[in-house]
Amino acid sequence: MNGGLILEEQHVPFIAVEGPIGVGKTSLSNKIATHFYFHLLKEIVEENPFLGKFYDNIEEWSFQTEMFFLCNRYKQLEDIKKHYLKEGKPVVSDYHVMKNMIFAKRTLQSDQFEKYEKIFHILTADMPKPNIMIYIHASLDTLLERIKLRGRDVEQNIQPSYLKQLSEDYDTFMEEFERNHPHIPVIRLNGDDLDFIKHQEDLDFILEEVEKHLHKGEVLT
Repeated sequence: MNGGLILEEQHVPFIAVEGPIGVGKTSLSNKIATHFYFHLLKEIVEENPFLGKFYDNIEEWSFQTEMFFLCNRYKQLEDIKKHYLKEGKPVVSDYHVMKNMIFAKRTLQSDQFEKYEKIFHILTADMPKPNIMIYIHASLDTLLERIKLRGRDVEQNIQPSYLKQLSEDYDTFMEEFERNHPHIPVIRLNGDDLDFIKHQEDLDFILEEVEKHLHKGEVLT
């Protein structure tokens, strides 16, 4: 039995927030964690020593970048599994580990991807799986504006064409995810219409949706 099924049987809330770069995953995860008193799991981004080089030359630095992310997310999920979920402590994460495959498929050469995919499946076979997904999508203009506003140095060389394709890849991934995981509820949010940073009513709406799904799935402790 895999970690995801074990968590569902124990009804421990494990929420993952996903969406393309700049859409507001970490900000929303932080607000959910604060509101529901969940542990917040944040992905390591700026600590990746290859990321700046990656945005300058994707083909040259993609494998190193993706492997760094995969190994760090593996370690993070191992720690969450041992110290939170097994003890019945709810968690909200600003990523789902499956995002690695979205980026890898887009950036790696075919021979590199074959190696990467094998390693990915070995590492994630018994990792905990979220029992609620939140997917934030937004237009390219919104994503570019938010990336500019948050001002991360490593993101300033992101090409709009890359971001546009990545956003389309996310949409495709989420459609496949919902088909393949019909038992996991997905809350879809329009990042163009909802600004949960500036407008409290937008945040309240999202928190109400999350609470409905927590109760509906009987995972609210």
